[in-house]
Amino acid sequence: MTRHLLVFALVLLTSFFPGAVFAQDAARPTLSNPNATSETRALYRYLCDVYGEKIIAGQQESTWMGSENYEFEIIHKASGKYPALRGLDYMNDDFRGVNRRAQEWFQRGGIVTICWHCGADFRGSHRESLNSNLDWEKALEPGTTENRILCDGMDKAAKALAELQDAGVPVLWRPFHEFDGSWFWWGKGGPENFKKLWRLMHDRYTKEWKLNNLIWVLGYCGDVKPDWYPGDEYVDVVGADTYVKDDGSLVEIYKKAASVSADKPVCLHENGPIPNPEKLRKDGAKWLWFMTWHTSFIDRNPVNTTEYLKRVYNSDAVVTLDEIPDVYRYDGAARAN
Repeated sequence: MTRHLLVFALVLLTSFFPGAVFAQDAARPTLSNPNATSETRALYRYLCDVYGEKIIAGQQESTWMGSENYEFEIIHKASGKYPALRGLDYMNDDFRGVNRRAQEWFQRGGIVTICWHCGADFRGSHRESLNSNLDWEKALEPGTTENRILCDGMDKAAKALAELQDAGVPVLWRPFHEFDGSWFWWGKGGPENFKKLWRLMHDRYTKEWKLNNLIWVLGYCGDVKPDWYPGDEYVDVVGADTYVKDDGSLVEIYKKAASVSADKPVCLHENGPIPNPEKLRKDGAKWLWFMTWHTSFIDRNPVNTTEYLKRVYNSDAVVTLDEIPDVYRYDGAARAN
């Protein structure tokens, strides 16, 4: 049964049986982890409900500009608003700092997404992610020394994510982003090795580490090559990113990303200029969220000016921190405002 038929059947069911609100989830995509925590399920329910209705405002942080909230204060000064979504990065093994800031954002009612720039040994930062590689055959073969090193490395983040789970914090987990661009080590082995790597992490984190607080975000670059897709059972949100010089809707990239899966919501997991909300509506680019990259992309970008930030963040099409409901107890009874 297609999703449209499911929705139609749901409308009929609830018309005759108003108490059957439990069936609402049948019209939504299913999380890849059936053991997800209640808070994680509630957040995903909200994301699926707001998808196609509004776009969630997001901002990647920097931590070296003299303030942990550098980009966020620029946005607030311009618009009187804060983004609903905060982007963090476990690079340079900053597990303690990221987790602290993630919990603080969660306590404010915000949504957290985490990526991880690191080398093939899961150390370092952006430079190492570009300049290292694996012996893919050995690294993906269970029982080898290379496989043990690979698993031990990725387990560093698992331990940190377990701390967030203990604190009740769901995470939009965005590992191995821009994989199909093949500039980071995790994409240098080609699509088949990448899919094995993604599935290895997904299975290890969910089955061995029992991480039930993760929503798995698969972040393509702008090319969006479908043969890199690990499968619906390993992905919760499909994403794409690109860095352009205008405020366009990026609708063609959206369409490519949306074609990868029949029902997963699609996000703009990184961007430079923020897409114009009016153009998003006009073009039918139903991005679930945008997440502007840090520093120069927000403090001196020729598109993301003070006036433009004010207009975007005060648009009725954009969800900001003050506007999201309690997404960790969201039951779907009230659709996104």
